[in-house]
Amino acid sequence: MKTYINIIIFLFTLIFVSCEDVIDVKVSEGKERLVIEASLDWEKGTSGNEQTIKLSKSSPYFDNNTNNNVTGASVTVTDNDTSTTYIFNDENDGTYTISNFIPVIDHSYTLEVIYDGETYTGKETMMSVTDINRITQSVEGGFDDELLEVNVYYSDPADEDNFYLMRYMEEGDLFPVLEDMSDEFVNGNEIHDFWEKEDDEDINEKPFEAGDNIAISLYGISQRYYNYMRLLIEQYDSGGDPFSSNAAQIKGNCINTTNEAHYPFGYFRVTQVVKATYTFQ
Repeated sequence: MKTYINIIIFLFTLIFVSCEDVIDVKVSEGKERLVIEASLDWEKGTSGNEQTIKLSKSSPYFDNNTNNNVTGASVTVTDNDTSTTYIFNDENDGTYTISNFIPVIDHSYTLEVIYDGETYTGKETMMSVTDINRITQSVEGGFDDELLEVNVYYSDPADEDNFYLMRYMEEGDLFPVLEDMSDEFVNGNEIHDFWEKEDDEDINEKPFEAGDNIAISLYGISQRYYNYMRLLIEQYDSGGDPFSSNAAQIKGNCINTTNEAHYPFGYFRVTQVVKATYTFQ
């Protein structure tokens, strides 16, 4: 009887082993594109003279080459209201910097990047931002009445359309939390936003506790950038959801005027921002 059992086990093992095939999945790769990270953020209380733009190239998902910085490009930003052109200096590491940029609220700016025989442009308007009124902590205002959350309050200006981007970053985290907001239903009122962390071992997330430090940034943004970020955040938040729609490629406001089909990734934004920090008690 023991012999028969051993034979059966051997046959089952043979069947399963013989059914294993190594499948070499070839992942399609898109065209290499220029990636433009051009965020000219003017922090309230500063001159806003020092700005940095980063250029890189897109790379395949499984590519281990991390050196995809773009050097040798020409990068300028023009104030369309004054015709002043600001020339950014190539730092030979993919970053382009300037120390005499002059930000002006409601002025329109045009970015121009010339690289590898092609010209890329983007246009945005410098938007203002309201001040943060106060920052508090609580346990009863979030999704879980036993977890700490940070609360941010700011007053929306009346009789105008405003759009905001909120950025939260806990000290020690690798990535920030972003939230897009408009004043469509709260125009002229005080806006309340909060951030609460869950106790989730799957993503190595722990609730806030006393002593945790939070960096908070509130940006005043254009409606076009609001729409762009809203799509990005929705796609990020739906990651892993089997019932969500397929992610689509989202284009920014930069175009290739030399070859329209060879469009870049990224976005050119000019914003005013207020920053604050908070430590949980």
